[in-house]
Amino acid sequence: MAKNPRQKQKLLYIQKILLEKTDEEHGITINELISALESYGINAERKSLYDDLRILETYGLDICSEKSKTVKYYIGSRDFQISELKLLVDAIQSSKFITEKKSLELIKKVESLASENEAKQLQNQVVISNRVKTSNETIYYNVDRLHDAINKDRAVEFYYNQWKLNLGSTEKIKHERRRSGERYNVSPWALCWDDENYYLIAFDEKNEQIRHYRVDKMEKIELTERRRAGTDEFKKIDLAQYAQSTFGMFAGENVQVTLSVDNSLIGVIADRFGKNVFVTSDEENENRFLVRVKVNISAQFFGWLFALGEKAKIVAPENIVKDFKKHSRKVSNMYKEARL
Repeated sequence: MAKNPRQKQKLLYIQKILLEKTDEEHGITINELISALESYGINAERKSLYDDLRILETYGLDICSEKSKTVKYYIGSRDFQISELKLLVDAIQSSKFITEKKSLELIKKVESLASENEAKQLQNQVVISNRVKTSNETIYYNVDRLHDAINKDRAVEFYYNQWKLNLGSTEKIKHERRRSGERYNVSPWALCWDDENYYLIAFDEKNEQIRHYRVDKMEKIELTERRRAGTDEFKKIDLAQYAQSTFGMFAGENVQVTLSVDNSLIGVIADRFGKNVFVTSDEENENRFLVRVKVNISAQFFGWLFALGEKAKIVAPENIVKDFKKHSRKVSNMYKEARL
């Protein structure tokens, strides 16, 4: 009788069964292992299985055993602990730039890194519906293409979209191409994740400026034959610090400002700017401190500051203080004649 060709795959199926069916709380007996192999059309003897388990253990699989009425075998340590997988699931489902469909696909793949019983724990924490998610499925290809351009030191071309209000249509909010459909041509230098969105940080050679673009709003990205520009400009900046100082990735003049902040908000400052900022006591008020930070002056920065109320204020430079006062008056004036 011809030998079953699947017998050569026995070790692979034993590994598969152990990884899928077992963990520290759920073991498998030799008899159960024999039955599981039979479901794949593979016959096995008890003695040979003991040898197979030793081979897999020598290979590096962490096979543990526990004896009660009978001996049960299970996988001990894995590449990812269940707590680490839960973190990955949380990150995926909370990421706005990942579509609902892709989120569910990625979470399914994460679940495959755990046993079937542990995967149930991950499924219990999956909440995708009604979360704000992008509808642009091409973002994954965009990210891949931009990484390729960076690695190959090439400039890119693309269309850039924006939201448009269209009250006369059944689709009230829709995308339209900016610059009347003219293609953008920039040199990509880095990708960053900020405020739940994915951004490309690039050099706009035409305007000689560092700018950023929402990756999910980019369309039909193509690599050009032109090498990237902006090498000298990017040598002068710290990309991580750039993203940190740009509130919501809204562009504005990059300025060093001094803030007077209530002592109770030191955590807010550290969370936003890091712990290595210049901090000193406020000689005019022992309950406050002064902090010096670089920020992109924009309405988003003013909005962040306004949310802190009386516990934070700009004290320098004077022109930014005036800009903030002007911005505050504009907002306040909107409500003086507000309709009730």
